[in-house]
Amino acid sequence: MITNTELEQKGNAFPSNVISFRKDVDTLYFTTENDVALQITILRDGLLRFRYSTTGMFANDFSYAITKYASIGYNQLDIEEKEDCYSITTSKIICEVSKKGLLIKIYDKADGSLINQDELGFHWEDSYEFGGDIVKMSKVSHDGESYFGLGDKPGNLNLKGKRFENWVTDSYAYGKDTDPIYKTIPFYTGLHNKKAYGIFFDNTFRSYFDFAQERRFVTSFWAQGGEMNYYFIYGPKMTDVVEYYTDLTGKPDLPPLWALGFHQCKWSYYPESKVKAITSKFRELQIPCDAIYLDIDYMEGFRCFTWNKEYFPDPKRMVKELEDDGFKTVAIIDPGIKIDKNYWVYKEGLENDYFCKRADGPYIKGKVWPGECYFPDFTNPKVREWWSGLFKELIEDIGVKGIWNDMNEPAVMEVPNKTFPHDVRHNYDENPCSHRKAHNIYGMQMARATYHGVKKFSHPKRPFVITRAAYSGTQRYTSTWTGDNIANWEHLWIANVQVQRLAMSGFSFAGSDIGGFAEQPHGELFTRWIQLATFHPFFRVHSSGDHGDQEPWTFGEDITDIVRKFIELRYQLLPYLYTAFWDYTEKGIPLVKSLVMFDQEDVNTHYRIDEFIFGNSILACPVLEPNAKGRRMYIPRGQWYNYWTDELVKGGKEMWVDADLDSMPVFIKEGAIIPKYPVQQYVGEKKIEEITLDIYYKKGKEDSQFFEDAQDGYDYTKGRFCLRSFKLTGRKNQLVIQQHKEGSFESDCKKFKLQIHGLPFDVKNIQLDNETKSLEQLHSNGCLTLMIDENFSILDLNGGNEE
Repeated sequence: MITNTELEQKGNAFPSNVISFRKDVDTLYFTTENDVALQITILRDGLLRFRYSTTGMFANDFSYAITKYASIGYNQLDIEEKEDCYSITTSKIICEVSKKGLLIKIYDKADGSLINQDELGFHWEDSYEFGGDIVKMSKVSHDGESYFGLGDKPGNLNLKGKRFENWVTDSYAYGKDTDPIYKTIPFYTGLHNKKAYGIFFDNTFRSYFDFAQERRFVTSFWAQGGEMNYYFIYGPKMTDVVEYYTDLTGKPDLPPLWALGFHQCKWSYYPESKVKAITSKFRELQIPCDAIYLDIDYMEGFRCFTWNKEYFPDPKRMVKELEDDGFKTVAIIDPGIKIDKNYWVYKEGLENDYFCKRADGPYIKGKVWPGECYFPDFTNPKVREWWSGLFKELIEDIGVKGIWNDMNEPAVMEVPNKTFPHDVRHNYDENPCSHRKAHNIYGMQMARATYHGVKKFSHPKRPFVITRAAYSGTQRYTSTWTGDNIANWEHLWIANVQVQRLAMSGFSFAGSDIGGFAEQPHGELFTRWIQLATFHPFFRVHSSGDHGDQEPWTFGEDITDIVRKFIELRYQLLPYLYTAFWDYTEKGIPLVKSLVMFDQEDVNTHYRIDEFIFGNSILACPVLEPNAKGRRMYIPRGQWYNYWTDELVKGGKEMWVDADLDSMPVFIKEGAIIPKYPVQQYVGEKKIEEITLDIYYKKGKEDSQFFEDAQDGYDYTKGRFCLRSFKLTGRKNQLVIQQHKEGSFESDCKKFKLQIHGLPFDVKNIQLDNETKSLEQLHSNGCLTLMIDENFSILDLNGGNEE
């Protein structure tokens, strides 16, 4: 008998002692006696990259997640060799690398406090089945430390005590704590002693995260192949961590404003007469709506880039008529290309060898909606270019305004693992690999190719794309939704959590299938879901054709009236949301903030789930139970105005808030200035010459912004925008509003209608740009109202000289 002693000794291996160190500008190299190499790159003062090799050599440095536009640069870099470690100092942190085992400790430079430290640190296990390494990292989990992020995991916001798997998976009718599901975003934020840091494990293999579940004081992450390659991001604010991560993995362009309106979708609206009946009903009932979706039944036998001429005999005419009525058409495109020798897309893909292949040569064949299909290799640049060109007819010729990528995990029917076999090969941008490495980014690269095609043929307008599957960085190309949910109260709770978690994972342009995709909601559940989704960046009803209707008028007149009320509120808040989106595209500031992001120093926020901040100034909390007349919720520290009653409440406590079915707990931060449009049936219906500014009095100072541009196109990138910065200063007997304008865009707005809430004094004098205005111009209708020119510089409302 021959004994393989290496296999008998299979287990974890660790770096030994450091024997060499060198520095090359911003990158430091450490090598150990057993040929483990550590490469540390200083990207920013609080952003370090750690990259390990078990052979002393590194593979080609390539990532789909990292953008070339990331902000790089630091103010200080000092390296000191000590007896037991190397000490790396920047202006924000001190990183110590132990000479024994390459263990890492990171400190806050300002006060010397420990932020993060390795436990076992980097270790690995030989992967005899596939080759390469199973790479592992374990770190100390401190008492009271909390963890947040990882994308759309459908469980509690705080990840402490949980273990997760990252493997993009088609998860029809998933439930609470189902894992994995549709997205892989291997980035989390840790919060310890009121200081936040982030770790992004940029490894596309199947990976795992354990947040002190297996061992109480250890958090760990590992992957079934590839490198131990992670980024450490120091805040110390959570918002800073997420902003730096979003900058690293990419910020999106502004969407067209209509994409932030209300969208209606179903599997499926067909034929044309059904589509027209739905859109006509919206206009008849005066329920605002900007987009109508066409699911797979618009195609000829589910063949992508075709039309069923029986259902849609003249799609160009139909799309134009819908557009004339204010509806943008969004069409679905899946990755499976039907095997059909008479189908032009299949023939082009076959002739150019664009489809994915098995390891021993044949194309990967799988069943999806069209039947047996081949699948493009979107990791091949030539395939992405070809795919982008396929959108010419849909976008440029027919006039479709958006594309919806589904089934791109990739999902494959009638196979146990629901996707490709591991041996499928991919180009991976000239870094050939198996599906084990490419699986988690397949949907991302499909969305990327789709985005570039829609962008090219929509020009000079902006593209709109939505994807189901995603990896870190996908937010550069597309919006997303949370997949095939269920019409029940648990999924209303899940939708709230998922959108918050995606936002704190850098992916803000997200929403859920309102009302649930599977099964049928009743009117109360649908209403509560619409209320929540009013404050989600992506606002779409979508449902399965296997169940009943799910349009806003389905559940009776009383429900229709409430639903209309909240959709109208969404349209009023579009300038506020658009401004927040501009902040997101410029700085990476999340559109939705969990309370822990809003106030991480308040320990009461660390386990709050339901409440969130929409934009910068609106606190929203959905009602998540049937038959509720209100709910208890946590009001964060500060003072907040009840949106419906103007009652001012002091935060830092939990309280009961009335909210019958026609209402939902919504509060406005004191000092905020909220821009609002008049109600429109669709974006662009009206020339808006008067904009309301809701001004909420505060004793003290508060800054607000209002961003405007042409609502579509790219002129805003050339300075043709209008950014208004408002500075509010409130005193006992005075309120002063100052406006500063930037940019060359000339708004249609000529007048501001100021609605001033909570003013604690009677106005005795009005000064507008140092001119006295008549008090007769100040009206009261529950709050003080004043009409002024939009170009004002300073408004002073004075109650006299009392102190």
